[in-house]
Amino acid sequence: MRGLPLAWALTCACACVPPIAAAQGVTAASAPAASVAGSARSFLDEAKRIVDAASRSVTPWSGPRTGPRAQPDKHIAVLAEDLRNGGVLGVVDGMLEAAKVIGWSVKVFDSEGLPDLRLKVLESALASHPDGLIIAGADARSLAPALRPFADRGIPIVGWHVAAQAGPVPGTPVAMNVSTDPLEVARVTALAAIVQSGGQAGVVVFTDAYFRIARDKADAMAAVIRACSGCTLLDMRDVAISRSRELMPDTTRALLARYGKRWTYALAINDIYFDYAAPVLTQAGIPDGGLSMLSAGDGSESAFLRIRTGTFQTGTVAEPLNLHGWQLIDEMNRLFAGESVTNYVVPVHLVTADNVNADGGDRLIYDPANGYRNIYRHIWQRP
Repeated sequence: MRGLPLAWALTCACACVPPIAAAQGVTAASAPAASVAGSARSFLDEAKRIVDAASRSVTPWSGPRTGPRAQPDKHIAVLAEDLRNGGVLGVVDGMLEAAKVIGWSVKVFDSEGLPDLRLKVLESALASHPDGLIIAGADARSLAPALRPFADRGIPIVGWHVAAQAGPVPGTPVAMNVSTDPLEVARVTALAAIVQSGGQAGVVVFTDAYFRIARDKADAMAAVIRACSGCTLLDMRDVAISRSRELMPDTTRALLARYGKRWTYALAINDIYFDYAAPVLTQAGIPDGGLSMLSAGDGSESAFLRIRTGTFQTGTVAEPLNLHGWQLIDEMNRLFAGESVTNYVVPVHLVTADNVNADGGDRLIYDPANGYRNIYRHIWQRP
């Protein structure tokens, strides 16, 4: 799933000239039609291979199996970007589950997606005298000045979806950003739209420009769509996640009025956009097969329901939210013990109608059946 195939998908158009032909001076305009068609077939074949691999059942646990035992009597403050967001809520639920096992107390502070409130709740979190801070969904670099007081007091910080890449966040005191590879998530999402459409998708991309991770995911999806000669990138819309309920209905109506039947695929950086777009599509008389939605995160309950019932949404690259909550607790435990973080990145998984009932899908979540709970219990030496 990593490396050459995805990079190739970003840089090679469906009708691109093979590198050897290009080196010999053959241009796309002068290339024989059969060669162009062959390139398109090769692109679609490679896209299908990548999508099929991402859709398979979960592989055995590939994360850590050793680490420090549970550090006792810790109090954790959690900054939740917005608990109305299914991704943030799922991760917080996983943290609470893992914290109970490891024996820690947790206090959650919800910023409700409001910039001013983020700073206020961070002040409240600091005033609670935590041993550690976990950030769920807020942008680490934007918060860097407000995080300095935690760092000055030696309070370790880890986060979920707080930067564009997994791992430590340069320029901030965040020791570990827990995430799947956001660019790989974005590429798989866009490639799934290409495969489902047979290379003929008319696409609108939804993002939230406040978040670097969202901008990067949207740009990656757009690049993949542009690489498909039979596809059309119709529009990219910047809609604040925190205002999606307010903005998406009118945005959806405007897009339908502008593009009509040319709009066949909606790609988004989060499922929440579709919560408010789907009812508008139904009201407009669009049949379920008339417009397909695919999300580059997070695998919300409503997304699973739409996929199971065939109501517009045909895919979500679901985050293992509960698992990520456990990983956040484990990374924090390692920091308390004076050890390094793991830098573990969970493989990308695409949920579609064909696999929606597996790996927790019967409970409307993506919860890999790889035994991660027992593995973390064993690492922490907890019953």
